[in-house]
Amino acid sequence: MDSPSEILDQLMRQHGSRLLRLCAMNLRDASLAQDAVQDTFLKAFRQIHRFRGDADPLTWLTAIAINVCRDYQRTAWFRHVDRRVEAEPLPAAAGFVFPDHTVISAVTALPPRYREVILLRYYQNMKHREIAAALRISERTVRQCLSKANAMLREQLKEWYEDEG
Repeated sequence: MDSPSEILDQLMRQHGSRLLRLCAMNLRDASLAQDAVQDTFLKAFRQIHRFRGDADPLTWLTAIAINVCRDYQRTAWFRHVDRRVEAEPLPAAAGFVFPDHTVISAVTALPPRYREVILLRYYQNMKHREIAAALRISERTVRQCLSKANAMLREQLKEWYEDEG
């Protein structure tokens, strides 16, 4: 049987880059995202004995990462630092190629509740039930948030789509 540190090392190799992208998009800061991922794995290491294997390890780690990002966003320091960063230093998601950073900027500008579901669904490619488990909300709420977020993005990106066509 693997030790907790061996299990965590394996999880870091398997899911570290996905969690880094998630945290970077949530926090809009690549270096702060690295800190958040380290904190995520530190918390996971401390709680590894509680992980029963009921959920996918990525879902469990995602829930921890989302909560770490929320904790960072609640700090006074975070609220008073200029978060308007260029999208370029943020890690790219596999398979996503945008001609400019309009879409990424629109997603990161969404309110946290909607940004989280969009990132988990489209950027992390998670299913509704996985998102529900990671955010500790119902699948119905996930669908409602996705619908509202998509409507907000559609409105925000209306001119971008018209420019493309």
